[in-house]
Amino acid sequence: MGLQQFEERLGRLMDGALTRPFKKTLQPVEIARKLAREMDLSRRVSSRTLISPNRFAVHVATTDAERFLTFADALSRELVVSAKEHAQTEGYSFIGPVSVEIFEDPDLKSGDCDIEGSFDETASKGVVTTPDGRRTVIEDREITIGRIAGCDVVVNDTNVSRRHASVARSGDQFIVTDLGSTNGTLLNGRRIQQSVLQAGDVLTVGTTKLTFETA
Repeated sequence: MGLQQFEERLGRLMDGALTRPFKKTLQPVEIARKLAREMDLSRRVSSRTLISPNRFAVHVATTDAERFLTFADALSRELVVSAKEHAQTEGYSFIGPVSVEIFEDPDLKSGDCDIEGSFDETASKGVVTTPDGRRTVIEDREITIGRIAGCDVVVNDTNVSRRHASVARSGDQFIVTDLGSTNGTLLNGRRIQQSVLQAGDVLTVGTTKLTFETA
């Protein structure tokens, strides 16, 4: 999961201030380990891939919450990165944006940590962005990408077919399909006919690069 990289990032971010006080209590790397375990235990099998929880509630003891207070936002951000890295390593997908929130639990002893993962797709929408910043949101309706004005994403590129490709939601995933274009559709540099999209993917139609994100 890259726990060493996780510790190194936090160390650089806080100049070591975050990890030193926790030698005998709860350490951030232990939260990252338990987060990965929660992802492994709670994953689901979909028709195409393994789905991991995307919302995580981290419960820590009062004494640990007080120590984390100054760095809670930074720690949450790094735990999100750690979750995404673990998902990439294990081949997991998310149905929506990943978030990690840290809560104080007075019933826990110092050094203990409970993590609850949940699946939340309420904010899961696909977004295709053109190089000039135009954003097209994908919800329940298929969108088309092409050169003609009738397409949802109009690309002014002579190497793009009139109706070049489409992106549609299928359950908890977004699927890109080439519509028989002349020059083909590339996903992260690889030619595809149909493929599942992940946040951060780059679609190339003609000579134009489009980015896909979830929002």
